[in-house]
Amino acid sequence: MAETLTITSLGHEGDGIAETASGRKVFVPFTLPGEVVTAEIEGERGHLVSIVTPSPDRVEPPCRHFTVCGGCALQHWAPEKYQAWKRDLVVHAFAQRGIETEVDPVVPLAPHTRRRAVFTLARGEQGIVLGFNKRESHDVLAIEECPLLVPEIETRRDKLAALANRLVDQGKRARMTVVSTDTGLDVSLEGARKPGRADYEALGRAATDGAICRLTVDGAEIVMSRVPEIRNDPIVLYPSPGGFLQATAPSELAMADLVDAAVGKAGGQVLDLFSGIGTFTLKLARRFPVLAVEGETKLLQALDRSMRFSKGIKAVTTRRRDLFLNPMAPVELKEFKAVVFDPPRAGAKAQAETLAKSVVPKIVGVSCNPATLARDARILIDGGYRLTRVTPVDQFLWSGHIEAVATFELARKGASKGRPVRLS
Repeated sequence: MAETLTITSLGHEGDGIAETASGRKVFVPFTLPGEVVTAEIEGERGHLVSIVTPSPDRVEPPCRHFTVCGGCALQHWAPEKYQAWKRDLVVHAFAQRGIETEVDPVVPLAPHTRRRAVFTLARGEQGIVLGFNKRESHDVLAIEECPLLVPEIETRRDKLAALANRLVDQGKRARMTVVSTDTGLDVSLEGARKPGRADYEALGRAATDGAICRLTVDGAEIVMSRVPEIRNDPIVLYPSPGGFLQATAPSELAMADLVDAAVGKAGGQVLDLFSGIGTFTLKLARRFPVLAVEGETKLLQALDRSMRFSKGIKAVTTRRRDLFLNPMAPVELKEFKAVVFDPPRAGAKAQAETLAKSVVPKIVGVSCNPATLARDARILIDGGYRLTRVTPVDQFLWSGHIEAVATFELARKGASKGRPVRLS
């Protein structure tokens, strides 16, 4: 039986929050604050039946798959309200750790900018399906459009599906990572059937139409007509097959500029922790010698190639090290004038603890998880660092995820105050 509810706020994943007549909190997807809706309730979840009183901030979603596809949660919200909510995700994450600090407005993101997509492939009775998982389901939705993706990927969905057609058997699933580079699409297929000689030949022929620069299957290179390159003159990045890459070029550029500005005039060597393929390393190396530390060999190999082909950069040294198990110690950190860290979603707790004991003048943290960034910030502040700036960057449009860049400066031991909090 449907119940009438009033949506009071949104949860951190973008679902509307309401209270039932019995006082239970429920989450209703695709609703907005202030709306009166009817919903079927199952446990803590409400399934939207109708909108009785819509919000004045409700807009027409740009994608026909919205509410069915599991990717986007907030296409129906006016941009200014949506961006304010995303900023508040960062504000409240820091407030939960007792950190009162100014938070900049969100650096926005336009549609059709996502250059890295991870598709699910499945073969059913109607043939191969390439798409994304349906919301709250393991079924694959064959997408006809996606306003997130760059046109170079969006317009080649059928081509990509045909490319994998030989290697996905009936009832099986595989994953395809596609990156749009300046030299073509870099396509990596994982979890499919092991290709035979005939498959190699057919896939090689299919990938030579000029759109695809490299095709790999489970790490094995099938064809490479051109080396995948991401150019930001004079810097060139070389993504590893299926490896980590910032999802959008505009957000990457915004974060790199924020990091570069935060480091300022360091006047010495800079340390880039969790460096990946060198997104921040090479930007900083235009002005400083940099030590880049990363745990994954293939990412360091990609960075090594970038170092050799990028122009106008200072000395870059790389080091393979698992920073979760073996963080850089305070004695190792003392030679650096600034440290940048950009860990996975789990954050860098162990490394933050050693940084908090160091004498590095400036630290810049980058994270796609405000909760773990706030935790690591608390560690640094308690160790005597002052939080001077926090900037959210909307790399994941219409989702509940947000990047943030935070800057810290060494202060007197015991200093633990940021600037006053502002929630609006």
